Amino acid sequence: MALCRATKASGDPCKAPATGLHGYCWAHDPANREQRSRMASRAARSKPSREIAELKKQLKDLATGVLEGEVERGTAAVVNQIINTRARLLELERRIKEVEELEVRLEALEQLQEGGSRWGA
Repeated sequence: MALCRATKASGDPCKAPATGLHGYCWAHDPANREQRSRMASRAARSKPSREIAELKKQLKDLATGVLEGEVERGTAAVVNQIINTRARLLELERRIKEVEELEVRLEALEQLQEGGSRWGA
């Protein structure tokens, strides 16, 4: 099977199999530019957010407040539950984004397979 005719950003030739009509692999085929852009955008959004850092700071401040006697234990327990709920929601959002990204990648692979490429060839 022919190799992709594109050159990677490093200057090295791409070694992926050419699957497109113009001798490019899926990642370098101009026809896939928009889909690659969407996938890259989703990947960038899935990185740890400032919200996680904020939750960590809130927990640390809460613990310090309890230990120094500035925050009552009952109040701290309720606030801790709220912070934990927010953390679970952030994790749920991350998983949803991950599944969406995998769906896009799977769709791209299915399109490649429908185009007549053979797995493992």
